[in-house]
Amino acid sequence: MNLHAFHSSIYLAALCMLAPIGTVRGQSPSTLASNPPLQYPETKMLDVIDDYHGRQVKDPYRWLEDTESEETAEWIAAQNAVTNRYLESIPSRAMMRKRLEKLWNYERYDLPKRKGATYFYTHNDGLQDQSVLYKADSLEATRQVLIDPNEFSDDGTIALAGAVPSKDGKLIAYALADGGSDWRTWKLRNVASGEDLADVVEWVKFSGIAWKPDGSGFFYGRYDAPQEGQELTGTNENQRLYFHKLGDDQSSDTLILERPDHPKWGFSPEVTDDGRYLVIQNWKGSEPKAQIFVKDLRQGDAPVRPLITGFDAEYEWVASRGDTLYFVTDNEAPKRRLIALQADNSDRDAWQEVIAETDDVLESVSLFGEIFYSSWLKDARGKVTRHSIDGSPTGEVELPGVGTVFGFEGPQDAEETFFGFTNYVTPTSIYRVELPSGDVSLWRRPEVALDVEDFVTEQLFCKSKDGTTVPIIVTRKKTSKLNGSNRTLLYGYGGFNISITPSFSPATAAWIDGGGIYAVANLRGGGEYGRQWHEDGMRLKKQNVFDDCIAAAEYLVEKKYTEPERLALQGRSNGGLLVGAVMTQRPDLFGACLPAVGVMDMLRYHKFTIGWAWATEFGSSDEEDQIDNLLSYSPLHNLKPGTCYPATLVTTADRDDRVVPGHSFKFAAALQEAQGCEHPTLIRIETRAGHGAGTPVSKRIDEYADVWAFLIENLK
Repeated sequence: MNLHAFHSSIYLAALCMLAPIGTVRGQSPSTLASNPPLQYPETKMLDVIDDYHGRQVKDPYRWLEDTESEETAEWIAAQNAVTNRYLESIPSRAMMRKRLEKLWNYERYDLPKRKGATYFYTHNDGLQDQSVLYKADSLEATRQVLIDPNEFSDDGTIALAGAVPSKDGKLIAYALADGGSDWRTWKLRNVASGEDLADVVEWVKFSGIAWKPDGSGFFYGRYDAPQEGQELTGTNENQRLYFHKLGDDQSSDTLILERPDHPKWGFSPEVTDDGRYLVIQNWKGSEPKAQIFVKDLRQGDAPVRPLITGFDAEYEWVASRGDTLYFVTDNEAPKRRLIALQADNSDRDAWQEVIAETDDVLESVSLFGEIFYSSWLKDARGKVTRHSIDGSPTGEVELPGVGTVFGFEGPQDAEETFFGFTNYVTPTSIYRVELPSGDVSLWRRPEVALDVEDFVTEQLFCKSKDGTTVPIIVTRKKTSKLNGSNRTLLYGYGGFNISITPSFSPATAAWIDGGGIYAVANLRGGGEYGRQWHEDGMRLKKQNVFDDCIAAAEYLVEKKYTEPERLALQGRSNGGLLVGAVMTQRPDLFGACLPAVGVMDMLRYHKFTIGWAWATEFGSSDEEDQIDNLLSYSPLHNLKPGTCYPATLVTTADRDDRVVPGHSFKFAAALQEAQGCEHPTLIRIETRAGHGAGTPVSKRIDEYADVWAFLIENLK
């Protein structure tokens, strides 16, 4: 989630000094004394009206969708100037950035991978803009730098977006992301020499790679090169699956699968450990339902054959044993199960259930030898069980606490695997699992400059508007008093089958250490309780998500964790939509709102980049039966002139090609026009950044110094 907050007990005095003493909520005495009312840049309004199935809808800020125009660039510069002046006037901002920098300065590792005789893992010493990929002969051997993305750009905005070693560990394919874009350029490096090969594979998006076991090349999905000037806004359709042979130019890559009759289909490749089969997950849109194709790699001219068709459920490939393929699926099991089927038999009657559905949600399964390791969610908290090859339970992995667990990757004949564990007060620690015994030992545990023993995490449950029980995970200092006086940050997402589980951020921990309360609501639309939980927050049921969030906020107020003037709401991407919808429906419930890289125009989102894929989640304005529902909550279309909205800081980035920044531009302009009181309505537009992944550490620190300064200034 990568939330970051202001920090530690040294802020307590500063927070007290910033408490308002006048009639204007949200401005400190220092701000009121020194600054005149905010003067926003004038944003022109055009006479643009669209007809949606007989409904006339104005779109006066349509011109801001052209994010590459000179006129939009001038608007961005003017808005950033106003925002920067405001943020720089906050007395605690500079001190806050120093504190953030100190707290971010701790070591971070990812899970080691062993290929051949070499271990690969990334490490960040704390303040490096990008983590460095290392190689080593053993887990404790002296490591050597293999790829340092910090050397690729002066400002740290070229990120290492993927790294996949060949089976023998002699080569590594690595992906670069430029300035936050979703586009990936893949290159190859000789692990022993550290030199790059000539191979370059471009215009890859929404696809990983899958090596052939012999290291002769890899499979990948790509799109056609976009038209000049539309790299960050053009629609992404007609993905094709290719095989790249080492040493060949990309123009010679072998086409494996394309479906021009279905331009919205995409393909994700996997190769079985024994190299016998290419397993292709075929997706369309953002809904997790998939089809599966297979290709017998023992026969070079073997066709790609459909194995599972109909897009009726999720199917995630796990492993193979000979001709038997294992998949995690929610077919006939809303909370998922593990099934086995034969690679040459598409008859569903022949499927065999290996691990049955339970009351918990099955997240993932890995196979080592003849033991399955299964990861589950129980009320958004992780657990891991072991099962024999026939699915019989053989025990549970003892975890270091209540939180999120991930990992258990590696080849089926591995002698070891690794997992990471984290929660809101525990930095990600890496554990080694010895196979086949299952013995667990700690490999790396970072140290942070916080006494997390002073924190407590509790899970609450509130009732939504329709009576549905919604969990809220709250983390706070043990000494905090539940008397309504606490600054509280509520975070939500609620969509795309994504589960929001506990994870550590130095900023979030410091928000708590500084006396704030941090609450995460597990809203419908996510994956925390399986397929039905997701579907109850989709399309015509999307309002359930907003009702859940409102219920969580009201519950925190009712139970005296906070009060509306001291409550902030934050969300990113689909969570940015959540914030925009909730603040327009209940502006009285929050003192401040932080919509980040949000989907704000629900009538036109599908016209840019991969936005069309979200129609399975939201519905689109092209569908007459969806238009009234979209208009009922679309943040851009529900701002009412003269309404007093909470203090709002919209954040986005100029190179976001997932949720294009035009969403945030239009919403911010409309909010400034509609605002009926003196609460600030600002937009912060980051440069050389995208949707979030790969953002340099220095930019993240800058952003959250600004964001939390804004909250301090505007929460009573």
